[in-house]
Amino acid sequence: MPKLLYHVGACSLAPHIVLEWTGAPYEAQSVEYGSAELFALNPSGAVPTLIEDDGWILTQAGAILHYLAHKHPAADLAGEDTPRGAAELDRWSSFFTGDLHPSFYPVFTPQRYTTSREQADLDAVREAGRKLVRRQLGILNAQLEGKDWVLGKRSVIDAYACPMLRWAIKMLPEKLGDWPNVQALHDRLAADPAVKTVLAREEAK
Repeated sequence: MPKLLYHVGACSLAPHIVLEWTGAPYEAQSVEYGSAELFALNPSGAVPTLIEDDGWILTQAGAILHYLAHKHPAADLAGEDTPRGAAELDRWSSFFTGDLHPSFYPVFTPQRYTTSREQADLDAVREAGRKLVRRQLGILNAQLEGKDWVLGKRSVIDAYACPMLRWAIKMLPEKLGDWPNVQALHDRLAADPAVKTVLAREEAK
């Protein structure tokens, strides 16, 4: 069966949720960043890393999510089956990969964005990151207006949102209070039985 390598709290939570949504058998293994085991399978040392039965290895969260959506069509997680539906899947996958996810980097690791090690400067970088996060949450909130799910129906994109919404709750003083549609998506995901199963498994590590 396929094996997912994940790290607790990382964006690997997204494919972990999708694997659970598919109902197909899989194995999930917690790994540490920088471990020899992880680097042996993924030269970037990153999660998620998916290993298929025949030894094929797939990396990058967006690619894994698209692959799982198409591997398990019965789970109906790829959005609308039209050219525009496929484009919307690509659009919002790119949004999470290229816009929302990177906006957290200055908050998590401000030292990567300044040569200064003065606390005031590091705090300023973090706040700049929070401004980026807020801007992207505003875009997502607008997309969710009148919708329960990002693409209008539940898809891998909602799973992709899950870890980032959890980060926002931890990193922003206002949490998700300024974006009611995003808050509703978070609450909908948090109430999902499969999401609860995955979070319990990861948090037990």
